[in-house]
Amino acid sequence: MTGNTDEPAPMTTPFPDGFLWGASTSAYQVEGAVSEDGRGPSIWDRFSHEPDRIEGGGTGDVACDHYHRYPEDLDLLAGIGLNAYRFSIAWPRVQPAGSGAFEARGLSHYDRMIDAMLERDITPLVTLYHWDLPIPLQDKGGWAARETAERFGEYAQACFSAYGDRVRIWVSQNEPWIVSLLGHELGLHAPGHRDLREAVTVGHHLLLAHGRAAAALEAAGLGDGSRIGVAHSLFPHEPASASAEDAEAARGSDGYVNRWYLDPLLKGRYPDDMRARYEERTGPLDFVQPGDLEAISARCDFIGVNYYTRRVVRHAADARPFPWKVIDAAPGMARTDAGWEVVPESFYDLLVRLARDYPGVEQIVTENGGVYNDAPGPDGQVRDGRRSAFIHDHLEAVARAIKAGAPVIGYCHWSLLDNFEWALGYDKRFGLVHVDYATQRRTLKASAAYYGSVASANALQAVPEDAGG
Repeated sequence: MTGNTDEPAPMTTPFPDGFLWGASTSAYQVEGAVSEDGRGPSIWDRFSHEPDRIEGGGTGDVACDHYHRYPEDLDLLAGIGLNAYRFSIAWPRVQPAGSGAFEARGLSHYDRMIDAMLERDITPLVTLYHWDLPIPLQDKGGWAARETAERFGEYAQACFSAYGDRVRIWVSQNEPWIVSLLGHELGLHAPGHRDLREAVTVGHHLLLAHGRAAAALEAAGLGDGSRIGVAHSLFPHEPASASAEDAEAARGSDGYVNRWYLDPLLKGRYPDDMRARYEERTGPLDFVQPGDLEAISARCDFIGVNYYTRRVVRHAADARPFPWKVIDAAPGMARTDAGWEVVPESFYDLLVRLARDYPGVEQIVTENGGVYNDAPGPDGQVRDGRRSAFIHDHLEAVARAIKAGAPVIGYCHWSLLDNFEWALGYDKRFGLVHVDYATQRRTLKASAAYYGSVASANALQAVPEDAGG
């Protein structure tokens, strides 16, 4: 992908009427209360308590105590000026074993949360799976077992029955590539496995689980008034040079990260080039059974876009499992405090590319954000001007993409709260709201006020000159 040369959007560029302005969280990252009201353990409860898994040794046992504090947090979200909240239902909270009986207290909790959102004119965007698989299912094979996709369909059906009268936007799966890669190929996330064939199998079963959920939505009679899609971790790819080898490496990496998950959902097939690569390394993909791709692609109403940065790729013949390597091509570029390049131009390219490759499919930015670890100053204020600039520049990219024809209907910033960032622990702060983890005190950051000004106007605004460093 190449950078866009269009003129920047004016400072007051309007967004479409009805645009969703939101923020995102996920259950294990914010809820805490891991042993309350009948909740069962998840793979992340087990993984985070194993030695040396999490930077700083943190767990999600308490996190942001959102389970108890959600009314306060929803007040903050509404006070910012946002009209949407993407959150996840914890599967082990509503069905502790991942099959069989449902827990009434868990179902009631999310019932109250959804009602509380609607009372505040907040649209709920509900993620059904954000990585917290119930341990009993993991002990039967987890996502490597086809049965888990079937159990997911039953769990989804129960959620549609409980909340479908009020929830209209459903995210079935969050980042299947990350679950496959970090959880099953590299062992950096729960359940901590290292097996390429297992990782590919897991990816397929996650997509099949989406198909089962989409079928359950239809069976519940919610098909016409609701949307269901998948939130993908999408990375625009650029070759490190003009060489044919680097171009092929970038194309291959794009297949590995993006097309392998998008094409089955939206074209009904796996890309031939990547299928050949996987079969060469792992053997026949015989876990793809007749009818699977039809089930996976039967319905996907929107592409959930989780965008953080790009991948610059060069050919590397000795790299494993594939002959390419992601490199740092621009050492002088602006970066977040996690070291990730800030590249809003690539965000524009991604949204326009999705509109071109998958025409007619709506897009919702389900995550976009950066790590900026600004702390409260002596006056208690958090002046995180770099995050405000990040939001401005990425929303400008969204506005230009919409003008170019990308059907983006909403934007959710990651994250509403500073939270437990999986294997990265608590040191990386993505939130619009600063959380003092010792006291659970919440402090709105300057970036929250800036983002709220855009949402309230439904138009891009200039970043205030006094936004901070």
